[in-house]
Formats: sequence, C-alpha cells, structure tokens
Amino acid sequence: MSATARTSDWPGVRPEVVAEVVAGLSARLQKRLDGAAAKLAERPVAREGDEWRVEVDEETLLVLHAPGGVVVVEAGVRCGCLLAPACVHRAAAVTLCPLAEAEPEPEVEPDPDPEAGPVAVAVAGAGPAPDGGTGSMAAEGREGAPETSGAPADWPAPAPLTTVELAAVRHLHAAAAAVLAAGVSGAGAVSQAELLRAAHRARLAGLHRPASAAVTVATRVRAARSGAPDHRLVDLVAGLRELLGLTTALAAGAAPVAELRGTARQAYREEGGLRLYGLFAEPVLTATHAGAVSWAVDANGRLSTIAEVMPHDDASAAAPQAVGAGNRTVRLGDAALSHRELSRAGLAVQGATRSTGGRLGAGASVRAVRAAGTAWTAEPAARLWSEPAPAQVARALAAQEQPYESRPAGSDLLFLDVTLLGTAPTGPGGTPQLLARCTAGGPAEGAADSPAEDNPAEAGPGGSGGPVIVLRPAHEHPDLPFRANLALLATAPGLRLRVIGRLERADRPELRLLAIGTPPGTPDRLALPAARAGRVNLGLERLQTADLAGPGPVGGPADGPTAPAPYGPPVHVLGRRVEQTVTTGRHALAPSEASAAADRALLRAAGLATAAELLDALRACAANRQRDVFGRIVTDDHEAFAAAWLAAASYTEELATALCAAAWSGEG
Repeated sequence: MSATARTSDWPGVRPEVVAEVVAGLSARLQKRLDGAAAKLAERPVAREGDEWRVEVDEETLLVLHAPGGVVVVEAGVRCGCLLAPACVHRAAAVTLCPLAEAEPEPEVEPDPDPEAGPVAVAVAGAGPAPDGGTGSMAAEGREGAPETSGAPADWPAPAPLTTVELAAVRHLHAAAAAVLAAGVSGAGAVSQAELLRAAHRARLAGLHRPASAAVTVATRVRAARSGAPDHRLVDLVAGLRELLGLTTALAAGAAPVAELRGTARQAYREEGGLRLYGLFAEPVLTATHAGAVSWAVDANGRLSTIAEVMPHDDASAAAPQAVGAGNRTVRLGDAALSHRELSRAGLAVQGATRSTGGRLGAGASVRAVRAAGTAWTAEPAARLWSEPAPAQVARALAAQEQPYESRPAGSDLLFLDVTLLGTAPTGPGGTPQLLARCTAGGPAEGAADSPAEDNPAEAGPGGSGGPVIVLRPAHEHPDLPFRANLALLATAPGLRLRVIGRLERADRPELRLLAIGTPPGTPDRLALPAARAGRVNLGLERLQTADLAGPGPVGGPADGPTAPAPYGPPVHVLGRRVEQTVTTGRHALAPSEASAAADRALLRAAGLATAAELLDALRACAANRQRDVFGRIVTDDHEAFAAAWLAAASYTEELATALCAAAWSGEG
C-alpha cells in the first residue's frame, strides 16, 4: 500500500479476515492488489450506522459491515462487481482498514463476577501496542517478574510443542522471513496477508505471544508503507527481531516454553486490603486507542495501574480524547475521583485483585473509596527516589528482556532528582534539547539528612556529580502537552526538580519526562496552585510561566549546559545495515567490495571484531542467491538470511543495552 489512506475513514478489521479475503484472490489479481488499494484509497468513504460504503465506480458499490467499528467476518465485506466475492476490491478494502486485535477474553479473577468497565489494553512504551505503535505508554506491570507468566504455582508444567504447534511456528517463521527479505518496499498486501494468516494459525494453536508479535509487525509494515506519522523504523526492527527470535526459540525447543507461548488472558490474584497512594497519570495514545492510565504505589512500594483506554475511530480527535480521559472517573469500586485527582490522592481498596502485570481488577466484589494521598517527598513514595540512578537503569534494562505481559509494573520508569541546565544543540542536525544534571535524591520528609547532601562530592555517580541527561517529551504528538511543557522548562535553567520519566535506551543518558515535582529541601519550589499538590502530569496538564516563578531566583548553572558525549563506538555501522535490510530487503546488502572493506576496517579498529564478522555473514547470506539455467533467481525460504539478520540484530540490541548502562553509570 504505497498510497496514504486516512485510517480514520475506514473501520477496523480482524487480521484473519484480511488473510481469508486476500487468499481468495487468483494469482493474477494478487499481483494487482497493491495498485488497486492505492486507487481505492482515493475514493470517498461514507458511513451509515455500522456500514461503510465506497463507490468504486458508477456501477460498483463496496460495503463493509463492521458492528462496533470492526469487520469480524469475511462475509462482512461485500462488493457489487461481477467477480465478487473473489474480486480485488474486497481485498483492497481490507488492506486499507487498520488491523484490530481480537477482543481479549475476560481476565481470570478470583471473584466469579465479571469485570466491569471498558476493555483495558496493553499499551506500551516500552513494549508492543495494540496497533504496534510506538508504545511509549506502559499501562500495566508489576514488581518482581513471574517465572510462569502469571500462572498459579499449582498449574501443571507446560508440555513441549505438539506437531500442530510446531507446524504453526514454522509457517510463522517462514512468513516473517519472507517479509524481512522483501523489506518494507517489497512487502505488499499479499506478503502482509500471508503473515496474518500464519499469525491466525499460531493463535489457534495456542501460541499467543508469537501471534501477537506477528500482528504487530504487520501493523508496523503497513504504517511504514503508508507514511503514517507514528511510524518509527526502530519499532519495526524491534518487532521483527522479537518475532523471529520467538519462532526460532520455539522451533528449537528452547525453554521456558510457557513464556514463549504466552497467554490469551491474564490471571488476577487476591490482594485483600490495599492502601494506595497516587503518583501520576499519563495519556495513552496509539493509532487505534486513546485514554489515560493512573499510577499508584502501595505501602510496600509496589506499583499498580488503573487504565481508562478506549478505541477511537478518528485520528484527529484521538489526542483530545486521551487528554480528556484524565478527567474521567476511575472505574474501581465506589471511588468517585478522576485520574488526575487520583494522581494526587489515594485509595482504600477492599477485596482487591491485581494482575501479574500490576493492573488492578474492577470486579463486582472490589470496594474502593477515596483516601488521602502522600507527597513525593514522604513515604511510601519517597523510597522510589532513594534508589541510585544506575541501579534504576539496570532494573529497567533487565525488564526489557522479559515478555511484555510479565514485566514489573513501572519497570521502565526512573525516579530522579535533577537540576535543569538549559538547552544545547545535541539533537539530530543540531536540534536544541533540554539538558539536566542528575543530583542526589533527598531524604523523605521527617528523615535525617543523608551524607550525600552534607557532602555532594561523596554522592557518587547519582549524586551532585551525576550524569548529564537529555530530557525528551514522553510522546511526540503535537496535540499532547508534553512538548509545550518541555519548551517552558527550558526557560528555567538552574531549577531543581523531582521527576518521573521513562528510560530511553541510547548510548547517552536520555529520559522521556512524564511528571515533575519539587525535591525536598529546595528553596526555589514550583509555584503551583494548591490543588496540584506540588506535582504536574506533563501529558495531561499545561505548565504556565507563573508556575516556574517560585520564591527565590532561578539562575543558570555555574558550569553551563554541558552536553553528553554524542559519539561512541561505531555501532551504527552494523545497526544501519540491519535497518537497511528491514527497509529495502536483502538486496540492500550488496554494496561494493570497497564499501564492505571500509565497514569491516572501521568495526575492527574500534575493537568490534564480532560485529564485523556478523556483518560479513549477513552480506554473504544476502548475496547467496541461486539461479536456474536461465539466470533467474531461485526462490528460497530465506532461512539462512533470516538467521544471519537475527544474529546481527540481537548483537546490536545487546550492545546498545550495555552502552546505555555504561552511560548512566559514568563508564561511557
């Protein structure tokens, strides 16, 4: 699909419907599918109730029946042309529709009553979103990773793969390898449909995690081909790496099988009574969903989430929907407070249930009432800032190795005290970016002063001499307040802040800001209204200039904004080839011998001999194409090429993780 279509004009479609409709085309029509989709994208779409109508021409009407905004069966796509139902118009229509995941099964709660409230979706930031988007908003998690993906301890041990499961894994691996070999430019509607057909087969076989990863890859390939504004090449590379890694591990019989299989639904455990203290709230915005999620901490320092995330059918209204969700009432028991209010208040919950991902259940037996909150400088919230920054980064990086549904709640969140340094041209092309220096976390209110505060020189890497970090907006959408708030903060160098942000993995310290407050013992406090309780949710609320004019002058730092070192080992040489493959396909790795020798020499000179060997192997596999007696390329299964690419991508991932940890610890 080379033409850009407004996904808000079309209903969603289940992945298996796309696979079935495209599979019904003849080989001749499959070759015309991408062109037909580009033409159909230019036609106006009219909606009448649950039906979307498109006039293909003067005599042909295309109708999509989508109850609830999603086409769930193949018969829901009807065309009036003579070739229907095996016509290219039906296939072009489902190719243009955004992919919609299957409705999740009800969560397994100890309470037999059904869970109330809207469907909560897993949205990532750090991990895959329902649409495969950037996913910077993690809506669920927990402290401490489970060893059986949330299954109770008395469940039987998982059995090895059956013949049906192994066949589904191999089918999925072959489809993913074909997409990789073709690249974004060559992975048209037919290749995407084959990947979705393999994903549906894997889901029917009970392989939920690889099936979900395949749908994510298909969604991101669509976004890349259509030029969607939320497309990020790094996300597509990560999706393909995860999918090929899962199928390779499953086919090899690697343990733990249960973790590789994944689960269709999430189990909840009884928690009894919980006393929760609100921390902050953030918007959730993906290509298909919008809403808000509140974060709270209990007396033991464990994080929990309450999400209010709903599908949207209009991309232009998605950002206002996400911001407005902050004012919606939290759906938990009898609690009558909004997400913004919960970020500054508390909850007393009886009969609480909590998933392995940290999401609070809202079953009929759950009772919750509003309670007093706590300041960030008081317990139990203050202990989140007591952990040194390098330890927090190590925790966040380790959690990335776990399946998304098993990651600890807030595992990618960092709780830091910083001093703003102003802007410096450290971004791509010299773009100004806001810098801050990580300082020592202050003691909780009522606690004795720490030695680090008495002697800043002894604070260590996370103290007064801590790393200089780049502060970035948590979401780049211009209609969310993140960017405007950071621009205002850039005008107040020298201001000390207590912040919550999401780790951005890079070879220099970077943090995506979510919320700010005032650290303890700071004279230049934020001049916020009393209702804000000394904190600001940067994605839901807008800072004003007067909010930064607290008592005491706000001056510039003594040493000025020192930018972190922008250059490190030449990892980009291998990483660029890995990304080039995803964009253009395997034929992109056929440079001149001089170019290959230059890359090899640069990597070896930097001590990255393994990277040089992996790059040579990737190029060799890409060039190893057999030809028949007429000189035509013989179609292969791309198995060797996919294995070489996966090795290079995994190496790049591990090296990037090590460089990120070293940068935060001061070793970079």
